[in-house]
Amino acid sequence: MLLRHTTSEVLERTALTVNPAKTCQPIGAMYAALGLHNCLPHSHGSQGCCAYHRSTLTRHYKEPVMAATSSFTEGASVFGGQANLLQAIQTIFGVYNPDVIAVHTTCLSETIGDDLVQIIAKAVGEGKVPAGKHVIHCNTPSYQGSHVTGFSNMTKALVTYFADPAAEKSNQVNLIPGWVEPSDMRELKSLARIMGVNLVMYPDTSDVLDAPHTGKHEFYPRGGTTVEQVCTSGGSIGTLGLGLSASTAAVEALSSKCGVSGVTLELPIGLQATDSFIDTLRTVAGVKVPDAITDERGRLLDVISDMHQYLHGKRVALFGDPDQLVSLAQFLTLLDMKPVYIVTGTPNPAFESRVRQALGANVPEAKIRAGAQADMYLMHQWIKQESVDLLIGNTYGKYIARDEDIPFVRHGFPILDRVGHSYFPSVGYNGAMRLLEKILGVLMDRQDRDAPEERFELTM
Repeated sequence: MLLRHTTSEVLERTALTVNPAKTCQPIGAMYAALGLHNCLPHSHGSQGCCAYHRSTLTRHYKEPVMAATSSFTEGASVFGGQANLLQAIQTIFGVYNPDVIAVHTTCLSETIGDDLVQIIAKAVGEGKVPAGKHVIHCNTPSYQGSHVTGFSNMTKALVTYFADPAAEKSNQVNLIPGWVEPSDMRELKSLARIMGVNLVMYPDTSDVLDAPHTGKHEFYPRGGTTVEQVCTSGGSIGTLGLGLSASTAAVEALSSKCGVSGVTLELPIGLQATDSFIDTLRTVAGVKVPDAITDERGRLLDVISDMHQYLHGKRVALFGDPDQLVSLAQFLTLLDMKPVYIVTGTPNPAFESRVRQALGANVPEAKIRAGAQADMYLMHQWIKQESVDLLIGNTYGKYIARDEDIPFVRHGFPILDRVGHSYFPSVGYNGAMRLLEKILGVLMDRQDRDAPEERFELTM
């Protein structure tokens, strides 16, 4: 009964968002910072902001997320947060001893106008930053962009602060993975390793937010890209970015600062996008694609051909992050499914054209929307006008799925009521097989549930 009040009549809105299909910038900045080894994210704002960012990541990854805060009170809100941040930097290095403090702003500190460049320089000048330690920053006001924007801004900051134009030239490839799961980052590294590519990837949250249980708490898990590795990226032979929304800024910054040429591809989710990733990585690194990867591709094709009858013509509604949705739409179209409703809360002027290109001429009726008013309420209204066979998105879609009795596959961020997303990849050929298995599972479960007694089959 939660959403039964939603009407099917769509009224154009210019200032109201109902149940947004995104979350705020600092969460993405915090996630990116956790992909740097021995890095402590720092939220320059109130305790409540930091608590929300940490709790959202913790609930998604089922892992403790460590972060610090400037703990703004009324005084800092009026006079600025410089004193709070200077004290925080001194305390953090003295008590928690990270290699890097990665500061991101919040709505409050952005509205006040705190100058983080000046504050960090003052901290260094006053000796509050020990030798060999670093403080970096990015600006992430929550009233602009989304968590994807915040991830992009912090990833670019890693380039700005650490990539060294004078780094020794080496036969390695930089990989900016975009907003994906730790499991996806591990899969990307595995594919590069099988191909014999020397890779430096950042950020890298594998072995940070999916670290094994050892019985001991490690404040800084063993994973994450080191500062030294990021420094060497200035001497790499090329850069490959994945996800235009999340990675383009860092790829362009590497090119501008260090002269390392780069290309940004769509996330390698599904057959075609993975083909593009493998082929581009092969070309940049000057290697051949081994049989092991060709075999993975063949197994994916086998599953697609075997199970096509259960997928053909199914109408699908998608919501979530823009980079995820573009590749998902392309993959579903290959399966002869019809992604008819596609919504992202992340502002992205190029989003609709990217999706249209991914769909080709296969789904001319598709409705696509990005930005503040591209929310879950709009998605629900479209579904009420003409329903779909499948809904794919984060946990917040479960209310629509329940009220409209639609099979639901959880994919994206955040997933708060299931596990597996941080341990099993969605990228690459193996990831596509897992995603396909999840889709088939819910569709075939629905077929079993709805089958009359005389059509209930043991084998399908």
